[in-house]
Formats: sequence, structure tokens, C-alpha cells
Amino acid sequence: MSKAAYWQRGEALDYVNAGTEKIEANTVIVLGSRIGVAGMEISPGELGTLHVTGVYSMPKGSGEISAGADVYYSETDGEITTTSDGNVKAGFACEAASASDTTVLVKINA
Repeated sequence: MSKAAYWQRGEALDYVNAGTEKIEANTVIVLGSRIGVAGMEISPGELGTLHVTGVYSMPKGSGEISAGADVYYSETDGEITTTSDGNVKAGFACEAASASDTTVLVKINA
């Protein structure tokens, strides 16, 4: 029988900045097929915190987004969209956003 040892709650994960530039706090980070949000400034090679749950106000691309709609993060544009093709699943919209809105509330990784 397999056993597991408790590690951490999981709302935030340890994350090492493997890049060459500093990651600013609140930067969206693609983590495989999911996203996280940097909880702090993370210097190159350093360990920091990556939030993987919660509701965040995020930049929205063009078009309307319905409350409850699945949304995706475009690494190219740095925006939330309802287009899945070529983008990373971000979660779902917590409230509707009109075409003129510049942000949308997203429950990440849900």
C-alpha cells in the first residue's frame, strides 16, 4: 500500500525562478497546464511563493465573458480570454465582464 506524507496546504507553492530576470509580485506564471500568481518578488535562482488558488482581478482581452465561463490565459497577450486554443486554462470567470471591461475576476485553477 502506498503512503503519502503531508507537505503543505497547497494554496501557495514553493517556486524557484529558473529565469534570468526578477519576477515581480502578482505576475502570472504558467505552471505546466495551469497558472499561478507570484506572491512576492522572486529573484533569479531564488525560492518564492506561487499562489495557485484564489480569485484575482486579471487583464481581459476583447469580447464579453459570462459569469461561470471557462477562461484561459494568453501568454502572448498577458490577458484572459475564452479562447482555449493555444492558451493555458486559468479557471473560471467569477462575474460577467462586458466587452468594454479591461479586467475580469478569475477563480484560478478551478
